[in-house]
Amino acid sequence: QDHRNKYLYSKKRDKRTSGDFNQFFIRLLSGVLVAVLGSALEERKMPKRFLPQIFFGLSLWLVFTAQALISSAATYRRLVAGGKRQSFLERTLILLDVNTRSPVKVLNDNFLSLQVDPSILKNGWLDFLSSKRLVTLARGLSPAYLRFGGKRTDFLQFHNLKNLAKFRGPGPDYYLKNYEDDIVRSDIALDKQKGCKLASHPDMMLELQREKAAQMQQVLLKEQLSNLYSDVTITARSLDKLYNFADCAGLHLIFGINALHRNPDNSWNASSALSLLKYSAGKKYNISWELGNEPNSYRTMVARSVNSTRLAQDYILLKTLLQSVRYYSRASLYGPNIGRPRKNAILLLDGFMKNGGSVVDAVTWQHYYIDRRVTKVEDFMKTRLLDTLTDQINKVLKIVKIHAPEKRVWLGGVGPAWAGGINNLSDTFAAGFLWLNTLGISAMQGIDVVLRHSFFDYGYSHLVDQHFNPLPDYWLSLLFKRLVGPRVLAVHVAGLQRKPRPGKVIRDKLRIYAHCTSFHNHNYVRGSITIYIINLHRSRKKIKLAGTLRNKTVHQYLLQPFGADGLHSKSVQLNGEPLAMVDSDTFPELKPRTLRAGRTIAMPPISIGFYVIKNINAYACRR
Repeated sequence: QDHRNKYLYSKKRDKRTSGDFNQFFIRLLSGVLVAVLGSALEERKMPKRFLPQIFFGLSLWLVFTAQALISSAATYRRLVAGGKRQSFLERTLILLDVNTRSPVKVLNDNFLSLQVDPSILKNGWLDFLSSKRLVTLARGLSPAYLRFGGKRTDFLQFHNLKNLAKFRGPGPDYYLKNYEDDIVRSDIALDKQKGCKLASHPDMMLELQREKAAQMQQVLLKEQLSNLYSDVTITARSLDKLYNFADCAGLHLIFGINALHRNPDNSWNASSALSLLKYSAGKKYNISWELGNEPNSYRTMVARSVNSTRLAQDYILLKTLLQSVRYYSRASLYGPNIGRPRKNAILLLDGFMKNGGSVVDAVTWQHYYIDRRVTKVEDFMKTRLLDTLTDQINKVLKIVKIHAPEKRVWLGGVGPAWAGGINNLSDTFAAGFLWLNTLGISAMQGIDVVLRHSFFDYGYSHLVDQHFNPLPDYWLSLLFKRLVGPRVLAVHVAGLQRKPRPGKVIRDKLRIYAHCTSFHNHNYVRGSITIYIINLHRSRKKIKLAGTLRNKTVHQYLLQPFGADGLHSKSVQLNGEPLAMVDSDTFPELKPRTLRAGRTIAMPPISIGFYVIKNINAYACRR
């Protein structure tokens, strides 16, 4: 509505301005005509018999001039309304500079990390984590953490059994027998492999799995909306497959342990956790750990609450267990993984940090932007929605700073939407604005790691779909990994307008962030800078590099939706070329477009861009 009102106002203003100008010009011409004729008559230099012809000729000229002015004004209004060309008054040049002396924050090398939900145990997708294509896609986002956790973390039951047919969830009778036989045959073939165990699953097998997952998704969604969850079994075989996936992809596994397995006195029952630790240690699995998921919501989930004192005691007990198992005596522990920091969650975090914050290696919490009531793509681009994260981060950092100022803070679970996301919204190009904004704001405020929910599982907020095809957020994440390093730089922005209005030049619809370019990218020497920009305006924005960035060669990586679906598209184009995997092992070449030194950056409307400033030799990025 705001955009519509601004558009109507600008249209009326342009119409009024051009109309006033036309009237003024016509009156001016008329005045000049009368003055000239009057002067000529007074001096008697013009015979009166020529007056009718002169009046006719000048009147005809005046009519053609007025018509031309009105026509040009109409053309002007059409161009402004269509967004093809703007007047000088509306044209904004943005000057951009970056402080290259020292970084404002230094983040974890695994800043952008991933999450998979335990629901893959119920819908069957865990058995397909050995897919060569899926492992390749995950490897593209390494190095990173892989958190195995979510709402069903607190309903996980570990069974030290190899074969689990009797523990499998229910499925359609027509394919159960053949499907189970295929899984067993696939497992036998994988067991014969050494090192990374990879598989190429037949199309028919994948089609049956997609049918099973579609039916199970309705069950999982019903559980989540009703807060009534059933137990989830993870066996030794399932854990082997999960770890094999993480290890082959170069991801460090973080495993969430059930915190709702409790004794009659409400203390945590650690028997299942101890069995899990012993099995994992025996296999020499390099795993970090966490306990529970969103403990502030336990009352609504199971009608049982765990206060901050009890939660701190549970974490202290888990730390003791880790130290008792020799292989995990130095393993990392993360928590308490609270939900969105509202009143109850903040009180729980405050008490936890006071009583047990010292036992965790990083403080974790979660943030989800929107619920299932969102139905329009425009909702994903509201600046007020994008800015909600800043307030939540400040609340968490304030608590942590009071009790443990040096403790790192992780955004332990973040996604564009709650309850699995929204079909044709949270899995489209439009969701990328939220995702990149999350990374930019988190980096600027010093959040050490951001774990994306999720890499691959049920729902519509994942990075890879059930056909193992990358979605727009995956390509965005891949570019971020390849171009953006952990050192965050301060950005200085100024705007030049005919009538400067402080604070109104950039607004919140043009968001600019800067980092040192990733040291892992060997196409750029140390000292290079990567700038990433979100343009939510419906008009092109021109950005001029100034100061230390002036007259430097720039590599542009411009992301826009591909195809007729626009922002609803599930495909992406990079600098005008559509992105797609070449085959199961090969990524497409991410070719930059070179902008000559001194050239202005032109950001198209509703787009995302990464810009690498080459050979700048920034002091903050050399070390």
